[in-house]
This record gives sequence, structure tokens and C-alpha cells, in this order.
Amino acid sequence: MIHFEEFTLENGLRCIVHEDHSTPMAVLNVLYNVGSRDEDPAHTGFAHLFEHLMFSGSVNIPSYDEPLQLVGGENNAFTSPDITNYYLTLPAANLETGFWLESDRMLNLAFSENGLEVQRKVVVEEFKQNYLNQPYGDVWLKLRPLAYQHHPYQWATIGKEVSHIEDATMQQVRDFFAKHYSPSNAILVVAGDVTVAEAQRLAEKWFGPISGGTRYERQLPREPRQTEARHLEVTAEVPLSALYKVYHIPGRAEEGYYAADLLSDLLGRGKSSRLYQQLVKETPLFNSISASVMGSFEPGLLVVSGKLNNGVTIEEADAAVEAVLAELRATEVPTAELEKVKNQAEASIVFSEIELLNRAMNLAFSKLLGNADLVNQESAKVQAVTPTHVLAAAQEVLRPDNCSTLFYRAASAATTLPAEPELVELAN
Repeated sequence: MIHFEEFTLENGLRCIVHEDHSTPMAVLNVLYNVGSRDEDPAHTGFAHLFEHLMFSGSVNIPSYDEPLQLVGGENNAFTSPDITNYYLTLPAANLETGFWLESDRMLNLAFSENGLEVQRKVVVEEFKQNYLNQPYGDVWLKLRPLAYQHHPYQWATIGKEVSHIEDATMQQVRDFFAKHYSPSNAILVVAGDVTVAEAQRLAEKWFGPISGGTRYERQLPREPRQTEARHLEVTAEVPLSALYKVYHIPGRAEEGYYAADLLSDLLGRGKSSRLYQQLVKETPLFNSISASVMGSFEPGLLVVSGKLNNGVTIEEADAAVEAVLAELRATEVPTAELEKVKNQAEASIVFSEIELLNRAMNLAFSKLLGNADLVNQESAKVQAVTPTHVLAAAQEVLRPDNCSTLFYRAASAATTLPAEPELVELAN
């Protein structure tokens, strides 16, 4: 159980305080309600670009990192399709330095052609290195537009193409900041060795004078129900051929999400999962295979991905995966098998609450979903899932006509590699 208190400043900044006096440290987490889903289709990658620009200095503080390091602090940030999240940790005795830094760049981010050019080059290089010049790096650039035909989840966080960042103008950058980076579009979480009274005093002092701006009201096109299987093939110089299959699932706060999440665990979480046991251990078609959900705020994807062993055709591997999925659609999972993955999920929740920073982030995410206390309800939602729920999820989610499949063929044979981790979209 994560205990917390909430208050909202007059400018609309939503604030959450989690007291933990067992540590001498404090966390300041600022979540902005903007991700790649909020970008103009002709100017993608801006949310991620801004993650970098926010560290290039404000009008009053040219170097963000230096003052923080002088008081023993460290910081980082990440962007996703749903949010942009900035966080710092420092000794609680120096917490006001964190308030000073975060409030100043919210109020007075320094916009300079030189700063934009420096960060533009960094992001373009990241795009090329992680997405274009790395084996399998372009998977999400191909999978997202295959699975999403209308919703802006159809492009990756890094953007649709390099040119969108290369051609970004200063005016476009300023407009994006004005629209999304204001108190009314942010959630502040303060956690650690701090009292609610002190956190409120500092929030009022440093963030209170900032103009609230206009609360961003998201009106995005909803992705229609997929009713026809989609397929794409790619051939590239990669070590092993790979198979990717994605299925639409409910959004993070929607009914059926937890059943779909546990369904993915049954399929491909760890070496006891059905896909691993049947297609890696018993019949070694795959070098590695996994399944997971993306956890998107809006309807997201269940992802099955695997690297094939040499000599196995993608068609053969795909048919074997389909057989495993068909079994889940046909009969309820045994209670003991479901309990095992529920216990794994429960353990993940418990471990996520050990770190102070994770608690702060989870409170911010839950607040953006509509209720900060959702962070304390997750275990109950997991435990409430029954074999009947999982069967219903399998029959709805794992429909062949709800699937988008990518065959990623290796152009030439290569030595079999060690098992790789599951497919995860780069966020930083």
C-alpha cells in the first residue's frame, strides 16, 4: 500500500505527496500529459525531441545538470506514446534545489537555434543508430503502421521518419511547448523524507506563480475494430529470421486489460510459459520467444515475438505459434497455471514498490489515468481474473482477424545466437 496525499494549485498543477521517512532521499517527478500520440502526423518525434530540449537549459539556469550534481542529485527522463516523464533524486535536505530547477524550465525554457540544432543532431543520431542501423531496429517503424490505421499509435516514439526532426523549425518547437508544457498539463509527485506541509509550501513557492496555461483536451481518433488479418514481409541482413505478431487489446484502465495481460504471461513470460515450453524446449523451432502487452493508456497491443533457429522456415514457425494460440482460445487454462502467472504479476507489483522512484512514477501514472489510488488497486484487479476471463480474452484478442503479422526474413544464414530479451520499444 502506497500512502499519499493530494492537492491542486490554483494554476491547475496536480500535486501528490508520498511521505517515506525511512530514507534520507527525496524524489521529484514531473509527468507531462504529452506523448507521441499527441503529435501532428506531419511533424512526429516532437515529444521525444522535447525530452532532450528540456535538459538544454532554461533562461535563468543555463546548465540544468550542474546545480543538481552540486547538491548530490541525479536525473533522467523518458518519452512514450502516452507521456513524457522527468524525474530527479537528491538528498531530502536539498529538495528545494529540485523545485527550483523543475519550475524554472517549466516557466522559462531557453529556446535558441544553437540548442535546437544540438539536440536535433542527438535525436537524429539516435534514430539512425537505434532504429535504422541496428538489426531488427526498424521493427516498430513497420509494426505500428501495420497494426494502427487511424490512431496516432501508428508511429513510434522516435517519429515516423528522420526528416520530421531534421526539418523542425523554431516556431514549431515553441508552439509545441506552449501547448503541452504548463502546470495544467502536468502532475508533480514529491516522495521521500518530506512532509506534506513542506511539499505544499515549496510547490506554492516555486510552481504557484507560473501561469496555468490551457488544459490539453485530447481528442484522438479511435482505432476501429480490426476485422481482417494483416501481413507484412521484410528481408534484411539480420542474424536470424524473426516472427512478430501483434493483437489489439483494451487500454490500460479499461475492462479486460488485466485478463489480456495475464494471457500474455501465460503465453510467453519466462521459461515456464506455453510458447517457450512447446516451441523452444519441446520442439526447438525458436531460439527465443516471448509475449507481453504494451500497457498503453489507450487500446494497445499484445505482442508475440521470437527469433527462429537456423533451418526453420517462418511459415513453419508461424503455424506452430498459431496452434498454441488456438489451444488457448479453445479451453480454459487450469487454475493452477493461472495462479502461477498471477503470483508472478503480484511479485512484480510488490518489487516495483520497493524503490522510492518507482512509487513516485506509479502514483503519477495512476493520477493521469484518473485516480492516483489505482496504484493500490492493481493487485486486487490481477487476483480477480479467473480462467473464464482469460478464455474470453483469448477468444476476443487472439482472433486471427485481429492479428498483424510481420515476417522478418534473414537475407543469409548465420550462427544461432543466445536467447534475446522480449521486444521492447525504445523510449529514451
